[in-house]
Amino acid sequence: MQFELDVHTHTLASGHAYGTITEMAKAAAERGLKILGITEHAHYMPGTCDDLYFVNLRVVPREMHGVKLMLGAELNIMDENGTVDLPDWILNRLDLRIASIHGNLYKAGTISQNTAAVIRAMKNPKIDIIGHPDDSNCPLDYEQLVHASKEYHTLLEINNNSLRMPSRKNAKENIITILKLCMKHDVPVILNSDAHFMTDVANTDHAMPVVEQAGFPKELILNYSAEKFEAYIAENREREKKAAQESS
Repeated sequence: MQFELDVHTHTLASGHAYGTITEMAKAAAERGLKILGITEHAHYMPGTCDDLYFVNLRVVPREMHGVKLMLGAELNIMDENGTVDLPDWILNRLDLRIASIHGNLYKAGTISQNTAAVIRAMKNPKIDIIGHPDDSNCPLDYEQLVHASKEYHTLLEINNNSLRMPSRKNAKENIITILKLCMKHDVPVILNSDAHFMTDVANTDHAMPVVEQAGFPKELILNYSAEKFEAYIAENREREKKAAQESS
């Protein structure tokens, strides 16, 4: 049984990645993926593309080399209010929205403050995934996070890059905690490569051993089924539509 999708990757548009959309799609096809998500860093990340890049994504085909493309953004959680760095009118144009804390942009506070920031981002019906919530430099209450994942239908990411980046503190221990809590509460997760180069697409060489160590069940890993992942995102879009109607 192999993964059918990897939905957190970057191209050279992000400023510190090195492949084109076409090259990334070709790599995804070679690895047998059905879906590739390309999620460029939003505008507060140094060196990344500006807002016009995201506005114009409509011109890019959503299938290349037999792989479905989902084009979106990795947003930065900026403050305790869970503010992200693209406006709603741009988010509405994106196929996929990941929200992440990056240490160069978010000033870490207490566990309570950091957890509130992430959960407030999760409450935003436009957010699909919380990226790499595993760094003890910004400590989080994982019990609360897993409950919020279930309540707000926002996936928690198991990020392969986190496990090979020495700047991220206690990533392995934190990921095991997340997995065990998700298993306990029957909450699905998404594994992503966070690839910044073509050869890294669909790479989970660091993440899968940790998943296996935690004894995490395959049925709670959405990467094994493109159909289940698409259904998950479709439900998010319905929730988003309902929230917009209720607020109007």
